Amino acid sequence: MARYLTSDAIEQRVRELGPWFHNMDLRGVRTAPDHFLGDYPAVKWRRFADALPADLSGRTVLDIGCNAGFYAIEMKRRGADRVVGIDTDPEYLAQASFAAEVSGVDIELRELSVYDVGRLGERFDIVLFLGVFYHLRHPLLALDLIHEHVARDLLVFQSLQRGTSQIEPLAQDYPFEEVAVFERPGFPRMHFIERRYSGDQTNWWIPNRACSEALLRTAGFEIVKRPEEEVTICRWQELPEVTQAVYPKRRDE
Repeated sequence: MARYLTSDAIEQRVRELGPWFHNMDLRGVRTAPDHFLGDYPAVKWRRFADALPADLSGRTVLDIGCNAGFYAIEMKRRGADRVVGIDTDPEYLAQASFAAEVSGVDIELRELSVYDVGRLGERFDIVLFLGVFYHLRHPLLALDLIHEHVARDLLVFQSLQRGTSQIEPLAQDYPFEEVAVFERPGFPRMHFIERRYSGDQTNWWIPNRACSEALLRTAGFEIVKRPEEEVTICRWQELPEVTQAVYPKRRDE
């Protein structure tokens, strides 16, 4: 079993499974020692780890876009009864499987996209949606589907953001003639990336802070706290009938 492998054997398998985006410490072996963000995602995790319960006993967790499984493994280390990680990339899932085995934790892995979460057929106490949102062509649909099918209590949301962190106080409605409000820095907006950003053609939408919070609210998530500049902790709430998601993917599709 992988948990009993020598450091040399772990290092060899890490190379075989590479390249890695998660720079993980697998019993002293770094999976991405030259990561351009350094000790990532551990450096990000340390900024908001205290915002989640230290003891997750009795709770279930879904990690959407789990990549190599860093966050899923951390949830299991906190005692979560069950952790499910999903990703569309089988290479990431192979990395996550190996990392979990070396770490001595049990997580379930499925090859699914966020648009397919209805196929899971269950809700989770905590849903992690970290570093995925800005890679999606249909980001608000993704939030609608998470709310409709898999979130039960907490959603931990993280997105790359650009623009000001200022939030403009907004009225409930504006007349058609009002145009100045759209020019204010704190108005909710998302920047569309037609080609590439940071060398990545899957970076499609980058919101400002006001936009990410507005999108979460309109999808049915109450903002509880913001422990880190890109991370928002939300709580699921019922949506009014008039704002419920249109055409969510059904569980039987």
